[in-house]
Amino acid sequence: MTVHTVPTQPIAGQRPGTSGLRKKTPVFMQPHYLENFVQAIWNGTGGAEGKTYVLGGDGRYFGDRAAQVILRMAAASGAKKVIVGQNALLSTPAASHLIRLRGADGGIIMSASHNPGGPTEDFGVKYNVANGGPAPEPVTEKIFEATKALTEYRILDAQDADLSTPGTRILGGMEIEVVDPVADYADLMRSIFDFDKIRALFADGFRIRFDAMHAVTGPYAKAILEGELGAPAGSVVNAVPSPDFGGGHPDPNPIWAKDLMDAMFGADAPDFGAASDGDGDRNMIVGRDCYVTPSDSLAVLAANATLVPAYAGGLKGVARSMPTSRALDRVAESLGLACYETPTGWKFFGNLLDAGKATLCGEESAGTGSDHVREKDGLWAVLLWLNLLAERRQPVAGIMADHWAKYGRNYYSRHDYEAVDAAAAGELVAALRGKLDGLPGRSAAGLRIEAADEFAYDDPVDGSRSEGQGLRIMTEGGGRIVLRLSGTGTEGATLRVYLERVETDPARMQDDPQEALAGVIAAVEEIAGIRARTGRTAPDVIT
Repeated sequence: MTVHTVPTQPIAGQRPGTSGLRKKTPVFMQPHYLENFVQAIWNGTGGAEGKTYVLGGDGRYFGDRAAQVILRMAAASGAKKVIVGQNALLSTPAASHLIRLRGADGGIIMSASHNPGGPTEDFGVKYNVANGGPAPEPVTEKIFEATKALTEYRILDAQDADLSTPGTRILGGMEIEVVDPVADYADLMRSIFDFDKIRALFADGFRIRFDAMHAVTGPYAKAILEGELGAPAGSVVNAVPSPDFGGGHPDPNPIWAKDLMDAMFGADAPDFGAASDGDGDRNMIVGRDCYVTPSDSLAVLAANATLVPAYAGGLKGVARSMPTSRALDRVAESLGLACYETPTGWKFFGNLLDAGKATLCGEESAGTGSDHVREKDGLWAVLLWLNLLAERRQPVAGIMADHWAKYGRNYYSRHDYEAVDAAAAGELVAALRGKLDGLPGRSAAGLRIEAADEFAYDDPVDGSRSEGQGLRIMTEGGGRIVLRLSGTGTEGATLRVYLERVETDPARMQDDPQEALAGVIAAVEEIAGIRARTGRTAPDVIT
């Protein structure tokens, strides 16, 4: 086997975002594109020599080929070992767990998360560090700087490694260990939850529908929900990972998981519905005739966490991303817990979790997790819901009604304007930024504005400061508007508008969220002028 040193030159636009580098699949398939970025990972993190890595992905198109390239490059750069999921499959939380369990130096996850997959759709590569979490900004900046200085990359000339069966192989001088992608993760779940209680729930006739969306959680959910916990056969649907996710969009929200929503709001609905995304780190929770927003789900899980064995002693603290609704804050205040507000991006939770300042954390974009790994974890969130349902023996709608009666309801919604002209979106945000100082004391659509700012975060662990994290407008009565541009798309810009209003009147807890937020929606249009600046008359996705 020969190590080739291949001359190359920097390729523009390889800056990792909040979740690695994401581009259209044909971009990644261009000559040198993937290789350049992988070499930049090695160069930006001190080299691969003697290191152990974890490798896996969500099974999307090009992942099998990319895995072989990454393995040959790791071997050529002197890596000691790569632990890879069978058939190059690993959910993102399972990869995080493996990094931590095996004491690996880091890991590469091949995924574009909830984005569509296929020959013309999206692909991504993300580097996770030794704590199992996404690389923090100082690391991603070093990787990006490395992309701009490349003159060569190293790759082994070798046949493809057999990733189809568990076991050990040698590639050059490097060991490849192919592992069952589910086994270690399932062991971790057993250590957190009361599986006996959940088995008893299913034995009593409780019915679940879990939509794996043709993505990576299918094998995990089949093995744990049906195989171990006794959910009826067929409870897990769309369970076989597909390179193009069955032609669908593996984003667990009411739009893209419409079949699940129809089942849960239809005749003879199951008791509980859930879905996860492409790489298994997001979740959607639905009861019979009851959709649970991710923000509400996070708040409910925090309020009920002590029902679960791993959290029975109480939580150290909780954390949420800034755009996530403040429903969690109300629970934290009631329980006397510290509640941290961070920028969007799971890596910002890593320091809090590592320092023991937080136990549960979550984002409005359907991501929830705890200190068991350093990523959000879709199936973990589903199991936590099942554990509390097994303890409380109430329907989801009943649990939500009880929660709102105790804490009030934070009506909340996110409006996404996708693939907006990037220049127009940037101008909109810049214009609003220029207005912020003059907004307090004014009214918009009848709502008095109490405060307005651009969110900046001072990390309480390492003292680092992150600025420019989203524009916030606070209105009377606990209302809030947040605008930010997302970094998870692959073309144009996605403008995300977050809308929130607190309701404490017991008679107003079951209103339609869009109607309850009508005043806030009108206010943001008056303030920001989305229609005039983007030409969009309505959001593409409402969650």
